[in-house]
Amino acid sequence: MPGRKRKSIGKGAAKAAGPGSAPGLSPTGAEVGKIRDSIDAIDARIHALLNERARFAQLAGISKTAAGKAVDFYRPEREAQVLRKALQRNQGPLRDEEIARLFREIMSACLAQQEPLKVAFLGPEGTFTQAAVFKHFGSSVRALPLAAIDEVFHEVEGGIADFGVVPIENSSEGTVNHTLDMFLSSALKICGEVELRINHHLMGRMTGTEGVKRVCAHAQALAQCRGWLDDQLPDVERVPVHSNAEGARRARDERGTAAIASRAAAEIYGLNLLANEIEDRQDNTTRFLVVGRRLFRASGASGADRTTLLVSASDTDGAGALFRLLEPLAEHQVNMTRIESRPSRKKKWDYVFFIDIAGHVSDPPVAQALAALEKRASLFKILGSYPRAVL
Repeated sequence: MPGRKRKSIGKGAAKAAGPGSAPGLSPTGAEVGKIRDSIDAIDARIHALLNERARFAQLAGISKTAAGKAVDFYRPEREAQVLRKALQRNQGPLRDEEIARLFREIMSACLAQQEPLKVAFLGPEGTFTQAAVFKHFGSSVRALPLAAIDEVFHEVEGGIADFGVVPIENSSEGTVNHTLDMFLSSALKICGEVELRINHHLMGRMTGTEGVKRVCAHAQALAQCRGWLDDQLPDVERVPVHSNAEGARRARDERGTAAIASRAAAEIYGLNLLANEIEDRQDNTTRFLVVGRRLFRASGASGADRTTLLVSASDTDGAGALFRLLEPLAEHQVNMTRIESRPSRKKKWDYVFFIDIAGHVSDPPVAQALAALEKRASLFKILGSYPRAVL
C-alpha cells in the first residue's frame, strides 16, 4: 500500500526462509515446496500426538465405562492447570490467547469422545454469554440457548443441562443482580468463571446511522455505551431488551431499528456494522459464572482459586455485626476481593452478603477463617471454590 512502511526482516526470519534466500526476499518455489513438506510432516506428528492424548484421556476415566458421562469426568481445576502450564511454556510466535484457545479445544474434544457436555446459557445465539461458553468449554459441547437467567438455573437443576453459564458482573456497570438472587433459592454451585473482553458494535439493516430511529440492546450494553450514544445518537430512542442477540433480531426485522451486539450477532442476523467498538471503556470486561449441580471441593485446588460465600449476620448482633462477621478473614490473612449485599427476601430490611475471597477451601488459612466465620453467621453457605479465570 502506498505510504505504508515495510517491516524489516531480522536475521532469524531470513534464516527461516531457507538456504539461498536473501534477507527481505521471498523464498524460491523450490524452497516453498520444502517448507510445505516440513509443515506436512509436523502436521502428521501433531495428529499422532493428539490421538495419543485422546487415548490417555480415556485411560484417565473418560468413556471408561458405558454408564460414564462426560460431566462425571470434567475436572475444572485440572483444565485450569493444563492451560496455565501451556501459557508458561509459550515462547511465541503464537499469542497466549491463541495457545489457550488451542489447548481448550484439545481438552474439549478429548472430553467429548463419548458424549458432549450440555451447557445452558443466556441466549439466543450470538450473545456474549455464548462466547463465554466456548471460551471456557471449547466448541465440542452442545450449547443450549435459553431466554432468561432463571431458565438456565432450572435447566441445570433438572439435569437437562450439565452446566450453565450466566453473567455475574461487568467491569464498568457492576453486578448482575438477577444472577446473585438465583443463589438464594437454588442449590446449584459455582464451579468455574470466565472473563470475556467485551467489544460492542452498532449494527442494522441500514447503511449509515442517519436512518437509526431506535437502538435495542440489553440494559447493561446500553449503559456500557452510554457516552458514545449521548455523543453520536443523542436523539435516538434506547430500548432495553432481554439480550443483545434479541436486539439484533429486532434490528433485522424492524425498519429503523439498530442494535448493539457482537460481531458474531451481525453475521448471524445478516446486519451491517454501522460503528465498531463503541463501548465507553477500552477495558470493558464481563465476568461469567459456570454453575453446576456439584461442589468441586474434594477434587483439590488448582493453585489459583476463588471461593464464593453467601452469609448473613444475626439479627441480634447490632452495631458492628458485619465487622465481626468478616473479622476472621483478616485474622487469617485471607483476601476478600468482593462483597455485595442483597435483600434476603425473608423480611423487609433484612440482607445477605455475597463474598468472594482469594484461595480454595482446602487451603489451611481459608479453612480456618471459614470455620470461624461460620460460627458467627446466622446463614453460611459455600457457593463454590473454583479456579480463577485463565486469561
